[in-house]
Amino acid sequence: MKEVKEPRKSLLYYYGIILLVMMIFNLLMRPWMNQRQIVEVDYGTFMTMTENKEIGRVEVQDNQILFTDADETQVYKTGLMNDPDLVQRLYDSGAVFTSEIIEEASPIVTFLLSWVLPIAIFWFLGRFLSNQMMKKMGGSNSMMFGMGKSNAKIYVKSTEGIKFSDVAGEDEAKENLMEIVDYLHDPSRYKEIGASMPKGILLVGPPGTGKTMLAKAVAGESNVPFFSMSGSEFVEMFVGMGASKVRDLFKQAKEKAPCIVFIDEIDAIGKKRDGQVGGNDEREQTLNQLLTEMDGFEGNNGVIILAATNRPESLDPALTRPGRFDRRVPVELPDLVGREEILKVHAKKIRVSEGVDFNKVARMASGASGAELANIVNEAALRAVRDGRRYATQADLEESIEVVIAGYQKKNAILSDKEKCVVAYHEIGHALVTAKQTHSAPVQKITIIPRTSGALGYTMQVEEGNHYLMTKEELEEKIATYTGGRAAEEVVFGSVSTGASNDIEQATKLARAMITRYGMSDSFDMVALETVTNQYLGGDTSLACSAETAAEIDRQVVDLVRKQHEKAIAIITENRRKLDELAQYLYERETITGEEFMEILERE
Repeated sequence: MKEVKEPRKSLLYYYGIILLVMMIFNLLMRPWMNQRQIVEVDYGTFMTMTENKEIGRVEVQDNQILFTDADETQVYKTGLMNDPDLVQRLYDSGAVFTSEIIEEASPIVTFLLSWVLPIAIFWFLGRFLSNQMMKKMGGSNSMMFGMGKSNAKIYVKSTEGIKFSDVAGEDEAKENLMEIVDYLHDPSRYKEIGASMPKGILLVGPPGTGKTMLAKAVAGESNVPFFSMSGSEFVEMFVGMGASKVRDLFKQAKEKAPCIVFIDEIDAIGKKRDGQVGGNDEREQTLNQLLTEMDGFEGNNGVIILAATNRPESLDPALTRPGRFDRRVPVELPDLVGREEILKVHAKKIRVSEGVDFNKVARMASGASGAELANIVNEAALRAVRDGRRYATQADLEESIEVVIAGYQKKNAILSDKEKCVVAYHEIGHALVTAKQTHSAPVQKITIIPRTSGALGYTMQVEEGNHYLMTKEELEEKIATYTGGRAAEEVVFGSVSTGASNDIEQATKLARAMITRYGMSDSFDMVALETVTNQYLGGDTSLACSAETAAEIDRQVVDLVRKQHEKAIAIITENRRKLDELAQYLYERETITGEEFMEILERE
């Protein structure tokens, strides 16, 4: 879409006019201002300056002597004394006699030039600038200096506009939004039956899933003006300015209907009102104005409001009730098919070699958002350029996944032989426990090359397809896999290191979720003891139970993790010979594939 900007002179233009006037005024007034630079000194100072030959021009009058310094930058005066040798001394000092030294101007002239004239000039200039501002802002005092303008970005029809074909991996969301496009193309079909379009549509989902791009695609498919503004842009320092921006935005939208208004990150102004004294009055006034504007127009007037947020649970109920944001469209992380489609869309923008398996890349990038997949493709292109190739290959795409997940290879991080050996056993421990269990995902790659994320190595597992449900047995095996690295260190070296810190964190988090949220505890049955407070931004949780219950939860979490840890130790001990062989192989090569790992493991 092509952005259209109104031709408008910025404040810098007017500040430049003021600066120019001040410079001209200074140049014109300098001769007059110099008249007042006369310093009165005593006769002794005058004599000292004469002896030191520091006098430039001099004029002897009836009752005073006017003179300048040698550089003629300052005028002095002193009283006239009975001094017969004065003229000779002045000649000897090199002073020049003149009658052009101007005396000090009268106090009235000085006052007029110093105060009245500048004030008059700036008063007239201020009136002129004020009138210009008022004309540009419709005459509203609340719009002074543009603080009440919405400043929304306006996009109009463009031959290069974003279409639904540019947004892959979100078929359900596109299907929901196609109805809006159909309405904007042919509203008569809906008016005949008496149906009205939702006033507002809320796009919810994790960051990077394409909510903003979907909104632009709706405008591109509909060929209507598109107003885009972030929720944080409504918030101003002065109370009432945010509400003024909301009024201005909706006024522009009604004038250009049919159109689409898109408010990104609406939670910045749409948070729940707590009713406490001393709250954010500006944000609440902005929200109240938004609610009023949404009630002020009919659903069939051609103005569709789209909004996006990562925190739908924090929005005010008055904003999400029917009649306001009537429809909620989830924009979730893409599944396997969606990831493959997204990769293909972004791969069209770069040169890719023939035979690239996008399905394999999509499986390796499990859990990645659309933005992360776009970054993966771009990283692959950058890697190809660094290696002097004109096309991105399968290896480039696979390596770029590791870059996005674990960071770049840390080439300057040189591990000692002892540390390298420990890391090799640690990673093979994870892989070995995974391979000896029933429900674990296959191993794709094992490496002990340090990464910029801080990982000294990692074991990559890749699911064969989409996996939406996990049983209790699968989760327990996953915890056992997390503890496999530490178990290998204990069995081989008889001690432990700090390398399992992330494994411990993940195992504990999963075990706690099994007990508090998934109902996989015999003691608590199907009772929810923990709630997710932020579904799309990290999944933060909070306990909702007594202190005694929390203590029992902690005990069961420890027992669950310990049981799976003991299971991992048993697997490692039983397969000690293969552990040593695989660890030695990984130590020598630093990176091995899942196929190499399984070949050695299954070899007799």
